[in-house]
Amino acid sequence: MKREEIAERVIKVTARELNQKAEDIKESDRFAYELGADSLKSIELVAAFEEELDLDLDEDEALKVQTVGGAIDFFAKLLPE
Repeated sequence: MKREEIAERVIKVTARELNQKAEDIKESDRFAYELGADSLKSIELVAAFEEELDLDLDEDEALKVQTVGGAIDFFAKLLPE
């Protein structure tokens, strides 16, 4: 999957799960700070990414990702083009 498609899907899921407008989300946004994800929301976000991208993630590894751009890069490594 191309990075652009992954970015689109990550932003869509992030917006839905964190009650944000997709057009307001930037790759530099941190889930906890700019987007307001607490620890429970972070776990729910990981689950939503798994469902959206049809992946089985290592939750501890996924929770280390702090930014939207970091998440896009993380998934780009897991999803072949």
